[in-house]
Amino acid sequence: MPVNIPDSLPAIDVLKEENIFVMTESRAIHQDIRPLRLVILNLMPVKITTETHLLRMLSNTPLQVEITLLNTLSHKSKNTPIEHLLAFYKTFGEIKHKRFDGLIITGAPVELLQFEEVDYWEELTGIMDWADRNVTSTLFICWAAQAGLYYHYGIPKYELPQKMFGIFTHSLNNPKAPIVRNFDDEFLVPHSRHTEIRREDIIKTPCLEIVSESAMAGVYLVRDGEKRRIFVTGHSEYDAETLKEEYERDLAKGMDIQIPYHYFPDNDPLQIPPMRWKSHAGLLFSNWLNYYVYQEAPYDID
Repeated sequence: MPVNIPDSLPAIDVLKEENIFVMTESRAIHQDIRPLRLVILNLMPVKITTETHLLRMLSNTPLQVEITLLNTLSHKSKNTPIEHLLAFYKTFGEIKHKRFDGLIITGAPVELLQFEEVDYWEELTGIMDWADRNVTSTLFICWAAQAGLYYHYGIPKYELPQKMFGIFTHSLNNPKAPIVRNFDDEFLVPHSRHTEIRREDIIKTPCLEIVSESAMAGVYLVRDGEKRRIFVTGHSEYDAETLKEEYERDLAKGMDIQIPYHYFPDNDPLQIPPMRWKSHAGLLFSNWLNYYVYQEAPYDID
């Protein structure tokens, strides 16, 4: 079954070109089926790109998935047309009376700020509290993973001496965890962040488990014991050229940015980077949808 998204969302054309089956709302209403209801809180500045990344991952499932896009009211996006936000996004006030099967909270380029300094922090914590009562499972990505671990468990983040930037090898601490079912013993994940969480802080919290980590990139995948929260510090959803675009963007700004680790062939930025993490990215999202959302959600969501 396909991912069910609004009829004119820009991601539709991209996904169809990649031979990914998407279903528009106008077609989906004619199917007698109870789709999974997912809400995506998109905190990234270029929201259309992030929508495409995540919808590509969520389409890799036999389940029908109904998507609601959410943005913050307390922060105005400068990199996404207001027309797009008005057409496709809801605010928290418009959806807080509803229940959802799953919630995805994206990363955000605010790592070097203290959490309480982020202008939408109060709104975000309100959404996280609401999710505890109204969402079956929440997937936190990159900065959102750090924010969720801090808010729910008091786990701090630490600034890195150099940006964690590139493609890193990861291993499994618990290959029996459903979130990593069918993963290889070693797999690749993109990272792009200025801060980190540390394993010594996580292992002090009995209800949390480090499912996967990297010798270089550190903690990658953390789950809670109740299957309600999954924390992912990397960006498995990234396209092949996303790190290239970030690298060129930072160079154009005159920033002191290193070439992404283990990314370009021969470490040459003029060469096209290969996509080497797609299969594990697809498994990560399909496993979350199946084992943490679908298998745990009630048929009557209300």
